[in-house]
Amino acid sequence: MSITSYFALVPAAGGGARMGTSIPKQYLTLAGRPLIYHPLATLCSVERIERVYVVLAPDDEDWPEEEFVDLASKLRVLRCGGATRAESVANGLREMAAIVTDEDWVLVHDAARACLTVDHVETLIRVVGADIVGGILATPVADTLKHEALARINATVPRDDLWQAQTPQMFRYRLLVRALAAAPSVTDESGAIEALGLKPKLVAADSTNFKVTYPLDLKLAEWILANR
Repeated sequence: MSITSYFALVPAAGGGARMGTSIPKQYLTLAGRPLIYHPLATLCSVERIERVYVVLAPDDEDWPEEEFVDLASKLRVLRCGGATRAESVANGLREMAAIVTDEDWVLVHDAARACLTVDHVETLIRVVGADIVGGILATPVADTLKHEALARINATVPRDDLWQAQTPQMFRYRLLVRALAAAPSVTDESGAIEALGLKPKLVAADSTNFKVTYPLDLKLAEWILANR
């Protein structure tokens, strides 16, 4: 019986327009490092992850190579990013084909989730275990949800059984390739798996594993990193 390996894939070909900056948000300074350094360093610190791939746009001129020297033993850069997240992930998976096997696990993580911890990742790996589908980190929705129409509340949406998806999202290599080929317009990997009629496992995380989207988020992420 072959040994299953774990790989991480971080799509980072986007610009982060909602941040309103002249450089892609993954390169903004956070706690003295480029924002993207923090999740990459965490993934590289997880003992069970064999290699971490980051997918950049082919014409990316902002990648600060010198910032990642300490991660060089595990980190690999792929310049094959696409126009969408799903396309970048699919392209990255294709570039990984010579290294991974069909049954290896791939953990796809958002470049902007800078406060990821080793414990988050190890919990995902442990709880998903040998699940036949895979799973994702997520948190139960705590706030009251409103449906909007023309800037007014159209309805209150029951929050029972609603979860907010996070990353990493962890699936077998072969299944993930097949799912993204069948559903290339999804906004996360779980959506592609669900489109095949499968039900990924939910693994409870916490709200510190949030995505940096707006300028104020940088200050919150910096506070979290400084106070752990």
